[in-house]
Amino acid sequence: MTSGTMTQEIKPCKPVQATLTLPGSKSYTHRALMAAALAAGESVLTNALAAEDTELTAQALTQLGAGIDWQGTTIRVTGRAGRWRPARLPIYLGNSGTSMRFLTALVALGEGEYLLTGTDRLCQRPLGELLDALRRVGVQAVSAKGDGCPPVRVTGGLTGGRTQLSGGTSSQYLSALLFIGPLAPKGLEIEITGELVSRPYVDLTLEVLSDFGVSYYREGYRYFLVPGGQSYLPQDYKIEADASSASYFWAAAALTGGRVTITNLSLESSQGDAAFPGVLGRMGCAIESTPAGLTVQGGPLRGVEVDMATMPDLVPTLAVLAAFAAGDTVITGVAHLRHKESDRLAAVAAELARLGIEARETADGLVIRGGAPKGAVIQTYNDHRIAMSFAVAGLKTPGMVITDPDCVAKSFPNFWEFFDRLYA
Repeated sequence: MTSGTMTQEIKPCKPVQATLTLPGSKSYTHRALMAAALAAGESVLTNALAAEDTELTAQALTQLGAGIDWQGTTIRVTGRAGRWRPARLPIYLGNSGTSMRFLTALVALGEGEYLLTGTDRLCQRPLGELLDALRRVGVQAVSAKGDGCPPVRVTGGLTGGRTQLSGGTSSQYLSALLFIGPLAPKGLEIEITGELVSRPYVDLTLEVLSDFGVSYYREGYRYFLVPGGQSYLPQDYKIEADASSASYFWAAAALTGGRVTITNLSLESSQGDAAFPGVLGRMGCAIESTPAGLTVQGGPLRGVEVDMATMPDLVPTLAVLAAFAAGDTVITGVAHLRHKESDRLAAVAAELARLGIEARETADGLVIRGGAPKGAVIQTYNDHRIAMSFAVAGLKTPGMVITDPDCVAKSFPNFWEFFDRLYA
């Protein structure tokens, strides 16, 4: 495979045979960093993911006074029990939506005013509903431009009490509130008034809260009560593989008729994306879960109808496989993908069209007609998931070139090294 700084050409590959141990989960690393910084004392996080987004979270927590010693994939965190230092300078969060949403709530525990900002794209991503929810529980939280997007100004004063969210734009608003609930004097009651998107990510947040000693009560995904006056307890915490990252390698097996095993992930994972092999099974692959790991064996692919609301980040991966599958694939439940690093529905449809594949956007997803994709130069929209998913297409189709391949650093800096192993 040839690599320039600006483009990455992908060479077709015979059926892949690979056993991989992948870097840690981005979702768990963000959440474990937050919980450890909110604890009093030292936590040790192992198999943590060192990537742009998680490093932005760590830098912000350092700015707030947490001690963070990052050695390879191990992080020692000295927490501050939620008593943050004032921040004289703006807290810069790059293009990390997770960092922005979580920290907008976390700084409400501090003293004085905090200004949080990021890239132009991050400053187009909606945050108004979280700001409204924080204002109901005693926090001064405003969008600096008045458009409900970052930059945001947050002044502490969190008292707690009852608030609400629609649940329709991002599950991260709810996760953000759940993190500060235990340290709010009156605790937090959160009512979800609509359908909550990306539910498995809320399950991850609750799992991390429990692991760090926090108790809560819930009624499904409609009502959450986090009593106040609690403490986060420092932990030694091992982070499992990133299921979103695993999807590209399982997809490689599916597409080439090969076999890929991920050693540090099981079907029991709380990550919503760990259910992706089930979708591949419906498309014609064989799935095995053994002590050695989670294995996908590829087969001839057929189109499926699937609601991807619980694993929205994998829509680009599924869409690429759909391009090669017999018949139509109908993806629903993911209207909120328009607010990601790119408008992912528009981006995926546009890039599939470059491959000569018929794809149309719907109100909440995509309809893709399988065919015979041809090589093309793929635009990545500075979106890591577009780059990684369309790289998989190049394993089957010659002439695939990925622009801005370094955008994978957001979640998986050594993606291309792992991808090269598929040719071994």
